[in-house]
Amino acid sequence: MPIDAAKATSAEPRTTELAWEPKDVQLYHLGIGAGVPATDPGELRYTLESRLHVLPSFATVAGGGMALAGGLSAPGIEVDLAAVLHGGQTVTVHRPLPVRGRAVQTSTVPAVYDKGKAAVIVLRSETADDDGPLWTCDTQIFVRGEGGFGGERGPSSRLELPGRAPDHTVERHVREDQALLYRLSGDWNPLHADPEFAELAGFDRPILHGLCTYGITLKAVVDEVLGGDVARVAAYTTRFAGVVFPGETLRVRMWREQEPARERVLVSVTAADREDAPILADTAVDISPSGT
Repeated sequence: MPIDAAKATSAEPRTTELAWEPKDVQLYHLGIGAGVPATDPGELRYTLESRLHVLPSFATVAGGGMALAGGLSAPGIEVDLAAVLHGGQTVTVHRPLPVRGRAVQTSTVPAVYDKGKAAVIVLRSETADDDGPLWTCDTQIFVRGEGGFGGERGPSSRLELPGRAPDHTVERHVREDQALLYRLSGDWNPLHADPEFAELAGFDRPILHGLCTYGITLKAVVDEVLGGDVARVAAYTTRFAGVVFPGETLRVRMWREQEPARERVLVSVTAADREDAPILADTAVDISPSGT
């Protein structure tokens, strides 16, 4: 079988050395739509090296260490890229990401779930530098046509949005060339650039990377709710519920929630051009009490 769940989950952890420079952070930020307007002080913290702060979602591409690619190279896993979709993503931040760094990423496959007509590969990547842990990425990779092997179906969790109106609603236009720019950060899947490959995957044109939408959304939350303070993001999780085509507009709704043990922002992302078709669901940004 293309997926050997037992082999994948029992394999030894794989380690990869990561390195990044300010220009990698700047390129990532541009890839998720930062820099508009170019001279806005709020945008310069994403684009100008002398003021640079790092959005925690950069962890998904730091050093070219794509979590998605790492999962597909795990022992026991051999799948067709045309059958692969990103199912969900969580980044947990242990301390603010530096603008320049060298680190070691350790990757494992904690589980492979059987969804019937599809398989879900769960990948965990833990990244640390000489000063200790930096971030943990949990990635769910959805592989069509690879289910039915008799494995566990896995958990199903949903976040219920508040019944009140959102505290913030913003729209973010996706440029026609957004996917072409974003892929320069390391995700070279032709699904996002090659019309012929996209057609083989069942789409009439290339789609935007789910992780690009993921970054666009976190930037919107940081800018609108946290006053641009990227250090207050403690964790960020989402489920990819639909596709985005370059040229569309994202509608991002946010609800700030104060709970006894934590503060967080619940988020809904829809396609404004397609009658609010769901794009990101079960999405939450956990907020740390201070930017330390």
